[in-house]
Amino acid sequence: MRKSIQLKSSELFGADMGAQLRVYRRRIRSVQATKKITKAMELIASARIIRAQNHLKASLPYLTQLVDAVSAAASHASDVSKHPLTAKSVNPVRAAVLVITADRGLAGAYSSNTIKETEALTHNLNEKGMEVVPYVVGRKGVAFYRFRNRATGGDYTGFSDQPNYAHAKEIGEELLKAFMTPSVEGGVDEIHVVYTNFTNMAIQQTRVRRVLPLEVVDEIVDTTTEGGTGTPFPLYEFEPSAEEVLDALLPRYIDQMVYLSLLNSAASEHAARRRAMKSATDNAEELIKSLSRAANAARQAEITQEISEIVGGADALSA
Repeated sequence: MRKSIQLKSSELFGADMGAQLRVYRRRIRSVQATKKITKAMELIASARIIRAQNHLKASLPYLTQLVDAVSAAASHASDVSKHPLTAKSVNPVRAAVLVITADRGLAGAYSSNTIKETEALTHNLNEKGMEVVPYVVGRKGVAFYRFRNRATGGDYTGFSDQPNYAHAKEIGEELLKAFMTPSVEGGVDEIHVVYTNFTNMAIQQTRVRRVLPLEVVDEIVDTTTEGGTGTPFPLYEFEPSAEEVLDALLPRYIDQMVYLSLLNSAASEHAARRRAMKSATDNAEELIKSLSRAANAARQAEITQEISEIVGGADALSA
């Protein structure tokens, strides 16, 4: 006795369409869950940008007054060009580069742009015959140098998105110690900082700044007051001396410059992460729409196939 196996058309096609529809619905739920995460991260980054901006604005008045005080002390010092922090080395052989990156990802090209700028600076310094010693802030930068087995002068992680003055002071003291050490004993002759400057929510630019030695610019000030065109030069009395005041102010100036770079980079990191998460949320919405259209098409095809089977079966019975 022979056994014949017969399958209905619904078993041949309906199962595949139903499975395809389930795949679409599962992908839609997955993308919706991802969209919730990216939207939440976008909102968190937006809130943190405001706090970072406030910290950045709060630090600017102190830096302005500090620069004025340093300028006044330098103007009254006997020979500021011979100060250890302003005297340029005749033949510099080593330079420290402070690289400020992010501890976490999902911030677009924020960290990679800083690293690319650092690599370009390193290449330029190497062409001048200088050895570069990187000091790295952020796990992304640390991972970059460790993966390539490059030695670093210092690693600082865990505070890239919320830095405070204590972090800047720690970094500034180590950089200053390296600068005050002769290059033959492992010190450096120059200190550069690579950071991301925060202009506004849409514009953040990677910048390179030389911190040490400080550049001293001689400027002629018009102290005449006739006609109201000039500004009288203020008279200061320094105790014990302008040189000792300058010695006390310059290390604080270095710490403040590092702190300002950290604050700019933190605000830029939040802005970059907000922009990246907003783009991810928008892409998730577009993908959900596309998957919904595909799921509707699969559902319509399944319904059409079922109707065709019903009509075909009714025709066969009527015949």
